[in-house]
Amino acid sequence: MTRIFATSLQRTIDILISDLSTPAHQGWGIEAWVFNDAPTRRAAEAAFAKHGIKAQIRSAYKPLLHFFLEEIDIAAQIYTDIRVTYPRNDAAADNRFLLETYPLAALVGDANITFVAGTRTDGVYDVSLTRADGTTTTHEVFAPNRLHQDVINETHLSPTGWLRMTDSDGTVIRDDQIDTDYETLFAQTMQAIAAHDWGSTEPYFDELNITVELPGQDHVIAHGHEEISLHEALHEDFYFALLELFQVKSGRPLGDRGLQPGQIVPEIKTGTDQLTVTVENRPLVTSEITGPRQDLDTATDPLTSAQIAEELGKIDGETFSAQSRSGRIINARYRTGTDIPIMISGGQHPNEITGPSGALRGAQKLALRDGAHFTISPLENPDGYALHQRLIVDNPRHMHHAARYTALGDDLEYRTAGNNKPLLEKEIRQKAQDISKAQLHVNLHGYPSHEWTRPLSGYVPRGFGMWTLPKGFFLIMRHHEAWTDHAMAFIDLVTKHLATVPGLLDFNNAQIDLYRTHAGDTGFDIINGFPCMISIDDRHDVPLTLITEYPDETIYGDAFIAGHTAQMETVVAAYDAHQKLMAASG
Repeated sequence: MTRIFATSLQRTIDILISDLSTPAHQGWGIEAWVFNDAPTRRAAEAAFAKHGIKAQIRSAYKPLLHFFLEEIDIAAQIYTDIRVTYPRNDAAADNRFLLETYPLAALVGDANITFVAGTRTDGVYDVSLTRADGTTTTHEVFAPNRLHQDVINETHLSPTGWLRMTDSDGTVIRDDQIDTDYETLFAQTMQAIAAHDWGSTEPYFDELNITVELPGQDHVIAHGHEEISLHEALHEDFYFALLELFQVKSGRPLGDRGLQPGQIVPEIKTGTDQLTVTVENRPLVTSEITGPRQDLDTATDPLTSAQIAEELGKIDGETFSAQSRSGRIINARYRTGTDIPIMISGGQHPNEITGPSGALRGAQKLALRDGAHFTISPLENPDGYALHQRLIVDNPRHMHHAARYTALGDDLEYRTAGNNKPLLEKEIRQKAQDISKAQLHVNLHGYPSHEWTRPLSGYVPRGFGMWTLPKGFFLIMRHHEAWTDHAMAFIDLVTKHLATVPGLLDFNNAQIDLYRTHAGDTGFDIINGFPCMISIDDRHDVPLTLITEYPDETIYGDAFIAGHTAQMETVVAAYDAHQKLMAASG
């Protein structure tokens, strides 16, 4: 274990209280925008009030949403009409400040809410609120941002701290940006990692661990699985910013999923008053999280690795396997039969938690049929799955994209052999194809069930802007050009079946409507009530690949059951559609 960097910071909010709570500032007004939870900000206002200073301490993260949650009593349902005119900026996506209002439209009850693109470029929202008696009030809501370069010299417009001070006469004494502890901790840590000598050969480390103690608590919002979490946002920013840093170091383009830096693990801790960070190069963790066995059909939590292996063992067939970077064994089954074969897989991205359960349920259901013919690999990335199980012990409601890729740090689908580099996890998929000769691969995935942001790097996750908000059960159909007609008929049959699953269409419609309100144009097709993307893609050896995307990151209980049920139904529907279409084509 090697320590790369460690530091502690004084909280910005404490510095402001210490510096400004003086007799000279009595009677003054203070407005500050910082990265702290509401209880911390309310406590700061009370501390200022003891010194005769009227303070409003606002959130620098999602300030428009916080305005409605903290300064407007939307729960009282006293407004009939709400109009929000959002600012724009040439340095950001046109809908960037609209996205930041999510999920406001779901929180206003029966009020009519309208979002309009404005002409302001100063980061100010104009809000108009109308009551039942026709009286209207207007408000300006400031969203402070700064234009800056990150550690790889990419330019971002990002939320930032701000301080506005007026004296006892109402004269503005100060009105400018401040560097907050949240921003400083991130910047200093990234600079320290960038400056470290990592050598010139991938992988650069085993586990690069970034442990942060961050004061404050997450705020659960009364809609779906939404919550305001500075802790989760910091995890996401560290993870993807570090991927980008090592992509540049390796000479790869940004977003290259073949990068193999090692396993990047941000662990953001709550329940402390200290603000600290420690960065270490650690050995890979090879232990497993244990837990109770669940009934597969009604499992309310992600299965343990041990149960996944147990459930796979219930499917008769030939066993084949591969090995992960850490030495974990990836087991799969080939059930031979008289039907047309397909490949079923889950767990490529293990923080997408319904895939393994859905794959197992679907395969077990098909295995009851005479003639069923398929391969099943329910957990392709066991190192990532073990990391996810480890991370959700402390933060079960976080997305944990650090568990998305393998312990090598790459997306196994994009791994290629060569230069004496073994396929490792990718080998399980190659073996499935070689054994079965399948022409359809059903690859079960998921995406965040709540908003996904990177507030310190431009807010919208670079390269993943389409996935920043949930939008229902999404299907991606990739096919070789010669299979275009088959693919279109296939997706029609699959979505028609899924439309019969109780509650699934209503679930889709509600999420798609809210997505349109807060993101604008969808950019995807709706087929039989399901958002879909269909494209020609010849890079897969298998001519037909169906990728499911269920909004499953962080769901539990009944929501988790609904998620892996939808995945299971997709496996069965895809199998049946493929049999029907292949038979019809002769």
